[in-house]
Amino acid sequence: MAEPMGFFTDTSVCIGCKACETACKAWNQLPAKEGGHPPMSGDSYDNTVRLSGEDWRHVKFIEQFSEDRSAGRWLMMSDVCKHCVNAPCLEVCPTGAIIRTEFDTVVIQTDACNGCRLCITACPFGVIDVNPVSKTAEKCTLCYDRLQVGMQPACAQACPTASIQFGPIAQLKATATARLSQLQAQGEKQASLYGADDKMLGGLNSFYLLLDEPGVYGLPVDPKMPTRNLFWGSVSSVAAAVVLGVVGLFGFRERRAVDESDADA
Repeated sequence: MAEPMGFFTDTSVCIGCKACETACKAWNQLPAKEGGHPPMSGDSYDNTVRLSGEDWRHVKFIEQFSEDRSAGRWLMMSDVCKHCVNAPCLEVCPTGAIIRTEFDTVVIQTDACNGCRLCITACPFGVIDVNPVSKTAEKCTLCYDRLQVGMQPACAQACPTASIQFGPIAQLKATATARLSQLQAQGEKQASLYGADDKMLGGLNSFYLLLDEPGVYGLPVDPKMPTRNLFWGSVSSVAAAVVLGVVGLFGFRERRAVDESDADA
């Protein structure tokens, strides 16, 4: 297996240009949204709104202003699949369509996808969606086809500020730790790394440097593995089925005995 590869996204230098969105869509030949994206969503430049089967990259615009609008700031973040080390989507896929590659990234093989949507439900980040053209579940592949020939992902190559950095995970974590220390020394006391350690689903191979709490960016504070509840849920279902079966059997026998006694009379 090759060295684990991934993304480190430094949101402090994201300028919201959406070059990553455009590069991703062009390289992966993703379909245009039916009717097109609006120029803005409400009063925000965040016109793609969320990740979807048509948009594997999504630049979030978070506007923070005081009540009198005299002070404020914009936080921006290019969101993408987290390529979790312990990926819930991979665990629940019933057809084996979702695989882990030699780069430790998570990829959906659309030709094996049956469209059951279990992966969509399992993902705690809301990453996966159905492509309206192929009718299969799709998400970022971390440009698996490019990695196989020694190229970096299209989004990282297009990013003009190095907000999206691609490389070996160990190297990216060292870079992220140094950058965090630098920002905190400059007064960004709320700055933190999200998903860089192994406490979150075994670690995220696409992790972030944030300038505010994860919830501000729409990220879960403590994402869970939904399948942890499946075993006991299955046991409960089986137990309930057994009880219903036994009750039904006794009911059937009792009714049959009554019918036979009526016939004898």
